[in-house]
Amino acid sequence: MATVSTTARREGILRRPTATTGFWSWFATIDHKKIGILYGVTAFLFFLIGGIEGLLIRAQLAGPDGTLLNADQYNQIFTMHGITMIFLFVMPMSAAFFNYFIPLMIGARDVAFPRLNAYSYWVFLLGGLFLYSSWFLGGAPNGGWFGYAPNSTTDPSVGMTFYALGLIITGIASTAGAVNLAVTVVNMRAPGMSLFRTPVFVWMGLVVQLLLAFALPIITVALFQMLFDREFGTHFFDPTVGGDPILWQHLFWLFGHPEVYILVLPAFGIVSEILPVFSRKPLFGYQFVVFSGIAIGFIGFGVWAHHMFAAGLGPVANTAFGVSTAIIAIPTGVKIFNWMATMYRGDLRFTSAMLFAIGTVTMFVIGGLSGVTHTIVPSDYQQTDTYYIVAHFHYVLFGGAVFGLFGGLYYWWPKVFGRLLNETLGKVHFVLMIVGFNLTFGPMHILGLQGMIRRTYTYPESLGLTFWNQASTVGAFLIALSILVFIVNVVVTHLRARPAEVADPWDGRTLEWMTSSPPPIHNFDEVPTVHALDEFWHRKYVEDERTGRLVPAQAGASNGHEAGHGGGQGIHLPSPSYWPFVAALGMPLIGYGVLYSWWLVGFGFVTALVGFYGWAMEPSVAPGEGTD
Repeated sequence: MATVSTTARREGILRRPTATTGFWSWFATIDHKKIGILYGVTAFLFFLIGGIEGLLIRAQLAGPDGTLLNADQYNQIFTMHGITMIFLFVMPMSAAFFNYFIPLMIGARDVAFPRLNAYSYWVFLLGGLFLYSSWFLGGAPNGGWFGYAPNSTTDPSVGMTFYALGLIITGIASTAGAVNLAVTVVNMRAPGMSLFRTPVFVWMGLVVQLLLAFALPIITVALFQMLFDREFGTHFFDPTVGGDPILWQHLFWLFGHPEVYILVLPAFGIVSEILPVFSRKPLFGYQFVVFSGIAIGFIGFGVWAHHMFAAGLGPVANTAFGVSTAIIAIPTGVKIFNWMATMYRGDLRFTSAMLFAIGTVTMFVIGGLSGVTHTIVPSDYQQTDTYYIVAHFHYVLFGGAVFGLFGGLYYWWPKVFGRLLNETLGKVHFVLMIVGFNLTFGPMHILGLQGMIRRTYTYPESLGLTFWNQASTVGAFLIALSILVFIVNVVVTHLRARPAEVADPWDGRTLEWMTSSPPPIHNFDEVPTVHALDEFWHRKYVEDERTGRLVPAQAGASNGHEAGHGGGQGIHLPSPSYWPFVAALGMPLIGYGVLYSWWLVGFGFVTALVGFYGWAMEPSVAPGEGTD
């Protein structure tokens, strides 16, 4: 092995990176924690861009006969807003939490495949930049985030080709991450951590990775068919020559409805961690919450056609999918009642994280109740092309996902950065966001029932829709103000705030709070042995034999607080590498090649192959650093 390692160490195209701080250390990192931070920062930047697009939409619709945007500009911004918020913000922000915290919560030192982890991030980033480069190369996608055929396959502009290629690239990133994290959860749990001693957040992470692994191939097939129709003259979705545009809808929503739970289940996992900590009670009905999450993922594959009630599938199919849609409300309701029972008679602390967690539950309930109305097929016929649907899916996805993600940011910020975000600013952020959110999307229910159609860039004054559109626009700018408060909070925290005094500022229950804040590169000096669910809590507290109440463990007893504070001597982790970036760089090059030159396709393939070859031949640990 020594001979092989020495040979592999010889300088090739790239020298092995050695920087441990600064830009290059982030560029070459394969540490799951740094990759989680990279995912989070990148996703938040895309969130700001998507938010600006949303503000442009609301400014255009603030009054009748708006002239801020023309129809084509509106369609491009409307499409990119949806793509950005779903594929470039919520999914990668969830990946940020999964990457950073799953190994810590299961007592592992890293993910199963650290270089694959870095590769998935770089493919995501380059895929997002590829999509946004369309603005400068002929126009952005303009067919809606759903890309309905045949409009998406016959539009002469280049935007929808960018759409197909960009989502294929970002899908590769998500698939790589899904395989990596699923293997990590299954194979790398600490000694004694059975599946039913695993935190709910980890369970939801596992369900999400399995959903991604099974759902992404479906949309990938549809995207290749769209690409072939646009670039190579096939007719998968052209009804004039035997194609079927409804095929696109089936393939898209077979992915698209599991995608809803890919987006909200991470937030459900975050809520399930926050509520017990700030209620000072164990999660009520842990196994029911876990199995309801599994059930949501499973049933989510069987309700896709409720997005297609107006497509003409017939009464039998419509009835079947109406019933299945009602059934999926059951496991969701189980979670909600378990969360309520967790808070009932708890010692509640209304921190910013707790407020966002409660906001997630309440806003998702509103979205779920409006969703139940869609199980009634005649009602859905009336609602499906109106703003009632826009209100519904924003209550589900913004209310159910974004509030939960912000709760996670406030909860785990001291773990990641060693500093507590300002609680006063956090509560201002929450109040502005929940008021702005309800003012933005609440009136859309009324607009929909009044007949305002979706995907329209203007409306006449005679329809009487002005007041509620103006209210909605004011709400959107309130949301923007709330995000500005959050940014100010982050800046103030890192310029002036004191570091967190302890590694466990919230009196947490799970293993990530056992190690230092921020954690060392090796996570734990000694991998903990797990004896119970909420292992860390049981190390800190014991039951008093006389009163039956929990009291702090005896002074001097080992409770794991010190784990991870040492130097970690003798612990060897995989070394940084540039090769995942090189391999990822081939993906957008291939995409541009499909659009502009087959020579560029070849160059992209060569770049990717060089990256994979260097990756395969590079030893995982630099000679002299490890024992293998």
